[in-house]
Amino acid sequence: MPPLFHHLRDRLRMSPDRRHIDRMARQRYSVLTRTQLVDAGASVKWIRTQVDERIWRRAYPGVYITHTGPVSWDTRVAAALAYVGKDAALSHATAGDWWFETPATRNQRVSTTVEVSVPAIRTVAPQRGLKIYRRRTVPPVWDGRIRVTTAAQTAVDLACRANAEDDVVGVLTRALRVTDPADIRGAVSGRSRVRHRPLLMDILAEVTAGIESPLERHYHRDVETDHGLPQSELQLREKLSGSWIRADCRHRRYRVRIELDGRLAHPGGRTDRDTWRDNEALLSTDEVTLRYRWSHVVGAPCRTAVQVVRALRKGGWTGTPRRCGPSCPVR
Repeated sequence: MPPLFHHLRDRLRMSPDRRHIDRMARQRYSVLTRTQLVDAGASVKWIRTQVDERIWRRAYPGVYITHTGPVSWDTRVAAALAYVGKDAALSHATAGDWWFETPATRNQRVSTTVEVSVPAIRTVAPQRGLKIYRRRTVPPVWDGRIRVTTAAQTAVDLACRANAEDDVVGVLTRALRVTDPADIRGAVSGRSRVRHRPLLMDILAEVTAGIESPLERHYHRDVETDHGLPQSELQLREKLSGSWIRADCRHRRYRVRIELDGRLAHPGGRTDRDTWRDNEALLSTDEVTLRYRWSHVVGAPCRTAVQVVRALRKGGWTGTPRRCGPSCPVR
């Protein structure tokens, strides 16, 4: 028989059922391991050929992506989990992407490091783009198509490595969109060592009361509490003119609303001077809405408190504010 016949015969003998391989890949975000492929009838030589001929790409040793197109976030983390093996789970920032981001925003992070947790008894060879946490006890996981630490455990992991208080608040307010404060408190209580434990428990109590962002926490503490102002209702929703609206903070009795813009940059080009000017104009109306940004609440809390006091007085407040320090202009 001619050599070409033998070559074709050998290729047929070592080729698995391609349709079966494709079905397997579709169920695993286009990720297959060498073990899975061999069990499906592929030879090591056939697998190598897929990579050499640029039909597939090698993600990690023994782990393959069954195409050479753009790699999605799901495919990338599935490959990482396939490599690290049994009992591993996405954790920390990568778990945060799973729980707290949309599929569209997750896919913007495909170039970032994948973070996974594995039992401490396991040893996994390091790989580029992969950060491995060896833990005596891997936290509880959500065991779906992708294994990932639960939203509450992820929030605690991220809060523990945050450096600034505002970062801890930011983590918790993101997490509370998908999980309950009680779940996060349980995750904190279930660990013997938790960085920022007192701060976490305090913030969880505040978030339960309605505070939904670091800026709101600063306003509640640095403007209202430090200056002896009446406590506002938080995240109050009401129906006006047939539409539902929500005020960040509201003094219903005194007809004062506080709107807080937590973005550090304003896309419409609005300046701090514009905000001070508009607030002064609004003070002459019957129902007052005051709008503040970071520079007002964090950078000038006393000046902000002065305006809020004027608005409350206009609505009938007869209480006595207090100065937070010798140079505080509140009267």
